[in-house]
Formats: sequence, C-alpha cells, structure tokens
Amino acid sequence: MKKEALIRSLKTQEFPEKILRAFRKVNREDFISENLKKYAYEDRPLPIGGGQTISQPYTIAFMLMLLELENNIKILEVGSGSGYVLALMNEISKNSDLYGIELRKELAEKAKQALKDRKNIQVIQGDGSKGIPNEAPFDRIIVSAAAERIPRKLVKQLIIGGTMVIPVRNSILQIKKFTTENQIKEFPGFSFVPLIETKNKK
Repeated sequence: MKKEALIRSLKTQEFPEKILRAFRKVNREDFISENLKKYAYEDRPLPIGGGQTISQPYTIAFMLMLLELENNIKILEVGSGSGYVLALMNEISKNSDLYGIELRKELAEKAKQALKDRKNIQVIQGDGSKGIPNEAPFDRIIVSAAAERIPRKLVKQLIIGGTMVIPVRNSILQIKKFTTENQIKEFPGFSFVPLIETKNKK
C-alpha cells in the first residue's frame, strides 16, 4: 500500500484534516528497519525490535484524535518506541515542547537519531510508567503501550484541564483531569504491547 492509499483509508474514518496532514508529512518508513520499508503504509503494526511495535496507523490516528492536540503546549509520550508518534504530534501541535520516554536504550537511541532535526523534541531513556516528574506538568500525555490500570503517577503529572490517552488492557481511555473528579471515556477493542514497569519504586 502506498502512502496516499493509507491516507484515503484514514479519510474514510473521518479523522480531522490536521491529523491526515501529519500522516502525509511524516514518512513512516523513516522509523522502521530497511527490510520492513515495503510494508510502511500497510494499516498494521510493525516490529521495531525488543518485542516492541510501531502501532497500526488507524490506532495512532484514533489516539491522536482523542488527545485533542493544540498549539503551544507541552506533551509527553510514554513508550515512545521508534519516535513516529512524536513526529506526527510535532506536525499537529505547532510550537510545542515534546518529550518521549522509552525504557529500551536501543529504541531510545534510534528515536533520537530519527528525530535529531526536530529540536523541540527530547527523547529520554527511562521507565515511562513513572513519567518525567522534573518536566511535569504536561498539557497532554499519550501512552503507547497497555497498562494494567491507570498509572496514578502519570495522572499526577497532567495539568488540571489536561488530557491523557492511554490503553488499559484492551481499551483506550481518554482521561480529562479536573479538580474534583476526572472524566474518563472508554473505547474497547484494541490490542497493544504491555507497558513495562521497572521494579525500582523510587
């Protein structure tokens, strides 16, 4: 499948134009290994090493739509993998500061290399389930691996009025943080690699 065929497919799902524009602008093949480039625009996940995947484009577009990105904000991606989603968000959310955190050192290094020309994106190697406390709070948090439950440490790093999109088991949750009670919407029927937490609780 060619890029334009993928865009046409996403367009039939009625995703916002700014999301489609980002998919046009960012080349998925830049974030996968040479032997998989011929599959770059198939609407399916692809392996990126270390048991991790670059998610299916439809799933990414759906999560980005739920994230309700704006310009001039601070965004965290947990489990940033190849860096593809960071690149897409950078196109959608202009003049924003983006942070990616990835547990696997080799993937974090590859993502840094793929994103080296985008100076407002930082990729950090570390346990994403704990977020990046010294950079918090964030306006938006997106988690690209499935948690067993909503991680309280990540919710704590979200501003009041901010939005987090996270897979929990086989559902995608949209969490909007308020001073009283958070608003949570659930969208079932998805599959993700698990969010890995290190045992060190510090």
